[in-house]
Amino acid sequence: MLVLGIETSCDETGVAVYDRDRGLLAHALHSQIALHDPYGGVVPELASRDHIRRLLPLIREVLDQAGAGVSDLDGVAFTQGPGLAGALLVGAAVASSLAFGLSIPAIGVHHLEGHLLSPLLERNPPSFPFVALLVSGGHTQLMRVSGVGEYEMLGETLDDAAGEAFDKTGKLLGLGYPGGAALARLAERGAGDRFRFPRPMLEQLERSGDLNFSFSGLKTAVVTLTHRKTPDEQTRSDIAAGFQEAVADVLVAKSLAALGRTGLNRLVVAGGVGANSRLRELLDVAATRGNFSVFYPALEFCTDNGAMIALAGSLRLASGKVGAPSRTFTVRPRWSLANAANE
Repeated sequence: MLVLGIETSCDETGVAVYDRDRGLLAHALHSQIALHDPYGGVVPELASRDHIRRLLPLIREVLDQAGAGVSDLDGVAFTQGPGLAGALLVGAAVASSLAFGLSIPAIGVHHLEGHLLSPLLERNPPSFPFVALLVSGGHTQLMRVSGVGEYEMLGETLDDAAGEAFDKTGKLLGLGYPGGAALARLAERGAGDRFRFPRPMLEQLERSGDLNFSFSGLKTAVVTLTHRKTPDEQTRSDIAAGFQEAVADVLVAKSLAALGRTGLNRLVVAGGVGANSRLRELLDVAATRGNFSVFYPALEFCTDNGAMIALAGSLRLASGKVGAPSRTFTVRPRWSLANAANE
């Protein structure tokens, strides 16, 4: 069963070919960082136009790498949402047109479902059920995952996502786009204990077991500190390290609480912030002490990519949760993963 995966939800064009028996056969990714860098963030119209330019050449590239032709495909998976409406429409239109022409299913995949299933691409994949920590630029969520399409929300962010807070704090420190990755690099040269930033909502966790997140107050603490006096280079590094330490402490504490509440001993970490080395270090230490297993996707599959969409599409196709080929398609810029699981 050969599935082509297409990811165009934001500022990366990802394409991959996945086979149910042989695994991931080929994948390619084009990043738009250089395109959006002069503007300090993603410009939706530019993102959509770049997806149009890049998508068909990338499809040809991965099919060649996989030694397959379009006639060999059994399905075409695409990111249906959430994301930028125009960017999503590019992938949906190409995927649906190709699928209709070949009389095969077009499989709309929830972007976050792709992320939380991405560790299944690894040689030592987790088995169901498990707790998933999804941490990206747009989402911070804890979920109980019982199987493909079986997701229970345990906690989510009430304001800024962890990745969004990283990016905004990086911008406050005068770092380039994307600010989160630059902040993590700067933190490597800093002392994480010089500035004690707040650990948002940990008190609520201790009092009531609340598994939700909030990072806007942490960002405000950085604003207050940097507005007092323009920091020198070492101070900037120490602020970055202290901020990163605070975010990681919250994510680890909430993840451990989620494992305790569900009685599970497997934790999956996915999304762009899942590539953060300090977060991985703290989780690995906690796993050793707490006698649970933690699973990560490869670093190249932490950010948006076509491989996770092809995998999710293949699993949905194998489960029979896919409709017949259709001439119509929709995208869902705002789409709850809990709602997607019930459809």
